[in-house]
Amino acid sequence: MPDADKPRGGGEEKNYGIGIPMETPGFFLKGSAHLNWGMKNRLSQIFNPKSGRTVMLAFDHGYIMGPTTGLERIDLVVPPLIPHIDCLMCTRGALRSCIGPEVRKPVVMRCSTGATVLKELSNETIGVTIEEALALNASAVTAQACIGAEFERETLENLSYLINEGAQYGMPVLGVTAVGKEMVRDARYLGLACRVIAELGVHFVKTYYCEPGFEEVVAGTPVPVVIAGGKKLPELDALKMAHKAIDQGAMGVDMGRNIFAADDPAAMAQAVGAVVHQLFKPEQAFELYNDLRKK
Repeated sequence: MPDADKPRGGGEEKNYGIGIPMETPGFFLKGSAHLNWGMKNRLSQIFNPKSGRTVMLAFDHGYIMGPTTGLERIDLVVPPLIPHIDCLMCTRGALRSCIGPEVRKPVVMRCSTGATVLKELSNETIGVTIEEALALNASAVTAQACIGAEFERETLENLSYLINEGAQYGMPVLGVTAVGKEMVRDARYLGLACRVIAELGVHFVKTYYCEPGFEEVVAGTPVPVVIAGGKKLPELDALKMAHKAIDQGAMGVDMGRNIFAADDPAAMAQAVGAVVHQLFKPEQAFELYNDLRKK
């Protein structure tokens, strides 16, 4: 494992083929051409076939954090945002209790559990089966992989379970690259984590934006990458981050705080959507955000 000891930029240079898009014969989504019809159908619900990208709204924070600031009342905060996003990422409890069954947007269901912010977050297990996710009409399931953490193997086993069981039902799996307190969110670490779980078999990856080197993280990951919103940023800064990620090859965002904790969440959801789907520049999107706030 010589690469594990090489500093970024040291030793033999890697060739990521930056600027050469991955071919997607017969289907619009990177790395998905050879999946079965059910997988493709569900992924087509999550990713817009016209733009090839997605705006996901993450509100699964409570499964480890309890009542997150800005998300104290899911029933009041999330429903007004649903018309402006492409996909919901949440827990089964939040879905059943706070989201009306008439909602037609796809759901990526959080299936991991077993730890909170009071304990070691990598010590997780699977709490939601594929069968229950199907019963709740999920379009994909998800768990986190804590590469380099104390319970790295267990989190990879969790993802493996979802991948293996999901394959029987045409259920895609989103792999989330969780970053522990001791880990650095740089291209070397994130590139390793994303590649590991892509080769394990996840169908798309959620990771953090980093610079420099994010385009290498994307190029080295043979399935779609969406970025996490991370900590709350000023609205213009969040739009800049989304724009840079899309410009460097990300196929969407999975934002939480940077949408639901914005001064105007609905306006922010629409501004992010303009960046992701219409390729607005950050300043254009921020102007749209301010115009929508005035209405």
